[in-house]
Amino acid sequence: MGLNLRNFLGSTAAIALLSAAWPAQAQEAAIEPLADTSRSGTAEEPLAPAPDATEVASGKRIFTPIDFSRFAPRNALDMLEEVPGFTIRGEDGARGLGQATANVLIDGERITNKSEGVFTQLSRIGTDRVERIEIVDGATLGIAGLSGQVANVITRPDPLSGRFTYRASIRPKYAKPSFIGGEVSLSGASEVLEWTVALANGTGRGAAGGGEHLIIGPTGEILERRDSRSQFVGDFPRISGQVQWTSPGGTVINANANYRRSYQNYREDQDRDLVDGIDRFRAFEDRYRDWGYELGADVQFDLGPGQIKLIGQESYTRARSRSDSILDFADDSPDAGSRFAAYSERGEHIARAEYSWAMMGGDWQLDGEAAFNRLERVSSLFDLDPSGEFVEVAFPNGTGGVTEDRYEMILTHSRSLASNLTMQIGGGAEYSTIAQTGAGGLTRSFWRPKGSVNLAWQVEDGLDLSIEVARTVGQLSFGDFLASVSLNQGQANAGNVELVPPQTLEVKLDATKDLGNWGSTELRVFAQRIEDYIEFIPVPGGLETRGNIDSATLYGIRWNSTFQLEPIGFRGAQLEVTVELEESELTDPLTGERRSIGGHQDREVDVQLRHDVPGSDWAWGVGAEYNHTLPFYRLGETGVNDEGPTYTYAFIEHKDVFGMTAGLTVFNLTDGRARLDRYVYDGYRDRSPLLFREVQDLSVQPIFNFRLSGDF
Repeated sequence: MGLNLRNFLGSTAAIALLSAAWPAQAQEAAIEPLADTSRSGTAEEPLAPAPDATEVASGKRIFTPIDFSRFAPRNALDMLEEVPGFTIRGEDGARGLGQATANVLIDGERITNKSEGVFTQLSRIGTDRVERIEIVDGATLGIAGLSGQVANVITRPDPLSGRFTYRASIRPKYAKPSFIGGEVSLSGASEVLEWTVALANGTGRGAAGGGEHLIIGPTGEILERRDSRSQFVGDFPRISGQVQWTSPGGTVINANANYRRSYQNYREDQDRDLVDGIDRFRAFEDRYRDWGYELGADVQFDLGPGQIKLIGQESYTRARSRSDSILDFADDSPDAGSRFAAYSERGEHIARAEYSWAMMGGDWQLDGEAAFNRLERVSSLFDLDPSGEFVEVAFPNGTGGVTEDRYEMILTHSRSLASNLTMQIGGGAEYSTIAQTGAGGLTRSFWRPKGSVNLAWQVEDGLDLSIEVARTVGQLSFGDFLASVSLNQGQANAGNVELVPPQTLEVKLDATKDLGNWGSTELRVFAQRIEDYIEFIPVPGGLETRGNIDSATLYGIRWNSTFQLEPIGFRGAQLEVTVELEESELTDPLTGERRSIGGHQDREVDVQLRHDVPGSDWAWGVGAEYNHTLPFYRLGETGVNDEGPTYTYAFIEHKDVFGMTAGLTVFNLTDGRARLDRYVYDGYRDRSPLLFREVQDLSVQPIFNFRLSGDF
């Protein structure tokens, strides 16, 4: 597996211990804080200091807008991204709403809008609306599910404000440019009413082409040379709105709605030069369209000795997709090819109640939730006949429906065990019924225990530890119940009506150390044991599908730090470092051998240097990211599919272009590549001969991204 995790854990622990000694050194080397400015300042003005939290006795770190003035942030997201040693974590995509998983609150409340999560909501809160940001251990908040560092963004009223962000991207080759990305939002807030409307368009423009692409025979001979060119074009328009009203009696009502569309096109053209055979041109095209909406509302009011919050949400998506793969032969033989088409409707209804009260020296919360998920899909497979018409062929198990009705109840208790020690413990269960219609339809019901224990300990000023032990139930992809094919890679899934959600027992230990004028560092050590893990498994007839295996394990560390470089004389500069290392293990369902989780990204190193130039509105920076991806495993093939593995970038930013912030980033300065090394067998890989090996090493090209943001 390369680098040994035990050695890495020891090294990282040593780093953490060394970091703990830094504050004393920082006090000697630190430069006295300079006067604050609203932006970076003119040549006569000093540079604003780096974000420096005020820490209170509970271990809470408090940042105010003035702490971020050097970065000239436009919204709460810009501010939170500059909090030293803090990494924003979005929702985990769990079924229903469940307990809180994102590590960001707004005015003490979790974000319950599933399709527009933490990052979107924060980007719509203007800097002038942020009163302060509190960083606190989740176990101290009395909100079920939270652990580790949590950011609570406290806002203030603002009668009317608007924000916009414009994005454009260009690549020199292959990909089309994008000039229509961004978002514009308008919001208002008073003591009783807050509202926001937003119009956005997300864009995607991808491509890879140019470079070596070979098909190699079992004995190493070259069978084909391919010239490949691929292109992806995606647009994702969305309109949304939300409103909050607070009654004179303290009842709070929230409502939100959004409507979205998706337009995606992917094309890959290949000139195939065969050593022995007829040369051909392969055209693959994938087209996907969908539209959908989400409606949500909640009401919170006092009831008896506590407070109750009732939440309702509905989402719906309708989609159509079509993939065509066509071969055009050089000798004018009739074209050959296939088509796969699908029409699907999916939706979710959620009803949730949360009742909170104080009793016996602590806080209590009882949660009850009912969630109803559904998928209906009609799939069709076609062959291209000699006349040029697509003729439908049999496609068993491709059409059907899946529903899941789930009910959950969890009781959570939070209390202080000492002035610097807080505990949160919760337990409960869920009951679910999964039903599948169509060929092989099956209905099953399950009881599953759930819960967690969290401890938060402020060891001393500037050093906080927390530990969490949790049992969770994962999310199923309903599409895995039904058969599907990938024409581009020549792969097929048979479908599996017996899938069950995976269950995970996880232990996490977080340590956060304030390094004073040097910055902040955070270390997380974690381990997971996953029951009913989902992998590719064999099914009768020599086919494969996604199915459950007994278990898998995953463990690792994540180290995230922000280092201020002013103590060494580099004024206005900071270094952000993230290192993540994971190890995993499962039993291969085909061979019975122990191996890593297939296709898993087990190593990550991200480093960024940012310099806000003193006495100016300019900032610049450089960065690099390295990712290592493990081999993937299907039953009839294996290989490595990754990009990079190292990408580098540079950026420049001006914080006052007619009152706006403009930035240009050039990504992939050192020619990161799109690589594939794939072994395909004539049947199951443990008992069949090798058919061919596919090797590609394609250019990704530099990517130029422009961003302009402002207020109105």
